[in-house]
Parts: sequence; C-alpha cells; structure tokens
Amino acid sequence: MRVLFAGAPGIGHLFPLVPLARAMRGLGHEVAVASMDGGEAVAGAGLPYLSIAPGVDWRKEIREAGRTRRPDLMRRVVESNSADREAFVPLAAHVNSRVADAMVELAAGWRPDLVVYDYQFPVALLAATRLGVPAVQHDLGFVRTPKLRALMLAEMADTFARHGIDLLPEPAETIDLAPPSMAGQERYGRTMRPVAYNGEGALPDQLALPAHRPRVAVTLGTVPPKTDGLTRIERVIEAAADVDAEFVLATGELGLGTLGTLPDNVRGYGWVPWRELLGTCAAAIHHGGSGTALSALDAGIPQLVLPDGSDRFITADAVRERGAGLRASAEDIAPALLEQLLTDDTLTRAAREVSAEIAAMPTPTAVAQHLTGLVG
Repeated sequence: MRVLFAGAPGIGHLFPLVPLARAMRGLGHEVAVASMDGGEAVAGAGLPYLSIAPGVDWRKEIREAGRTRRPDLMRRVVESNSADREAFVPLAAHVNSRVADAMVELAAGWRPDLVVYDYQFPVALLAATRLGVPAVQHDLGFVRTPKLRALMLAEMADTFARHGIDLLPEPAETIDLAPPSMAGQERYGRTMRPVAYNGEGALPDQLALPAHRPRVAVTLGTVPPKTDGLTRIERVIEAAADVDAEFVLATGELGLGTLGTLPDNVRGYGWVPWRELLGTCAAAIHHGGSGTALSALDAGIPQLVLPDGSDRFITADAVRERGAGLRASAEDIAPALLEQLLTDDTLTRAAREVSAEIAAMPTPTAVAQHLTGLVG
C-alpha cells in the first residue's frame, strides 16, 4: 500500500506526521511526505519528500490573500498575531486553493492508496477525493478542528467544484493527539499517542550526564523568535540568575550573541533533541507549540508556557487548566515564578498523571494498523 502524507510547510506541521509515517513504513507500506517550499526539513527523518508548487511561499500567499481578498480577516490575524484561528484558517484556505492543481497532479502521479494530512492542508483531502481514496486528517495537539475544517472547506468550495467535487467531503478518520483529559468537551476522532520527533541527533555529552541540581529546558520554538526577538528569553535569563537551578537554552538557529555573558547557571545551545533533553530536566519553559508541550507532558514534568500567538494560547490554556503547568506573559517572568515552577508539587503530580495517560494511548503502529482497514 502507498500512503501519502501532506502538510503545511513548517516543522510544527510536518514533524508530528513523522511517527505515523514511520509506523506505516514499519508495517511494510511505501510512504512519502508532500509539502510546499519550507517543508524540506522533514526529509531528515529519512522519508521521501515531494515538493508541491515550487516557488509558492506559504506565508507570502497568506499575506497576499489577506491584502487582496479578505482584508477584514487579515486585520484580525495581525491584531491577534494569528491567535484568531477563525480568521487565519480561511486565509490558509486560499493558499491551499493556490496549489490545488499542483497537489492533484502530484497525487495522480504518485497514486497513493491512502492520504494523511495536517488539518491546515485540506488540499490533500481534495486530491484524495479526486482519486477516490480515503483521506485521514491528522490533528496536531489541542486545537479542536471540526469548526475550523468547515470554515476552510467552505472557503475552498469553488476550488473543489472546479475539480468536479460539488459536495464538500469529510475525512474518513481524524487523528487526535490530545490526551483525553485535555481534549475538553469536544471529543472526536481516534486518539493516538503523541510520540515526539524533534529531528535527528543525540544530546551533547554535557547534557547527557545527570544534572547536579534541577535542570530546566528553555525554548522559543522555530517561529516565535523571528517575530518577537529575544524579549521573553532575556527575561527568563535575568530571572534564572537568582534561581538555584541549571537552565538550558535550546534556541535552534537563533543566535545568542546579543545576550552578552550568560549567568553561570544558564547555558546556550543550538538544536538539541527536545524530548531527550526533557528526560534530564525537572521542568520546561517554552512558547506553547503543541508538540513542545506534549513532549513535556510525556516526560511528566511541569511547564511554564509563554504564548505569543497562533494556537499557542490554546496550548497554554490546556496545560494550565489541567494543572500541569503555568501560563504567563513576558511581564510576569520573575524568580518567584520560576521557583513556583520547580517547587509546586501539584504541578508535578498533574504532569505525571498526564504522562501516564499518554503512555496508555494507542501507539502510532496500532493506529497505522487501523488505518490500513480503511483501504478497500
């Protein structure tokens, strides 16, 4: 069987697809991942990568759609830094429509028996429907997507019709990574254990060794640093200097040279495997990416979430409401807040409860076996 995975061109959209893709391949199926410019990093997972519509830029196209088609929505997106999801996803739908012909052509050439797609990339649902094969929507975390999917498909109705599909389709299945106790009132789909994929590579030797005092992992993810600079991480570093713990800055490609001399208990790194790092830590501080938060929950450690936009406020609220961590703004960051993160036993207890819950969720392999039954 051939299984085509597809998603928006970002690590936060494509890396969550990797565990299921690898599980499918482990069952003997042929897999590939398709995305637009910017999605090439997923090829590092050892999966064949197929490029859709080279030269079409996801973010530029969203801005153009907002400027020329829906300035009312773009205004809401800008004001909320994309946190207004009901404004953002219709603009993302326009990018999907922009690459519809290319996606249909790619799928027709590759001939998948099953399509699995990130919820922000329903052009893959269109391609699957054209081919007459089942499509599975793969959600990413804590965002409840049925209403958002309806908004996207309604915005794409003309595109579906242009491809001979007058009745907007529904996916054959939806995969939900949210632990059941954090899924809220709106339960749907088939749950799957969120297995972290953070790229290849091992922890640096210094981090693989046991820490002599509590260690805290700190990251701002792959997108926020490009939009808000170092404001929050500077505040974390300043507060960390007065806390008896070791702070590890996992900052990816973001240079730390502008920060000057770091306190003795703060160490800066580039890319490190986040989940492996968390296994050596007592707590985590991050921007609110769903995969980042799910990894901390899987590790059973409390987290401080500093959301700044997109779906990261939803993640922060889910963590706080479950009692597994704290939510704060940059202005709230102070030594006392970091001390609370490290010493509040109720946070640790809740985080460990969710970790046990995640361990009991169906594995990607179990879900892959189920999905093969969708193919006639």
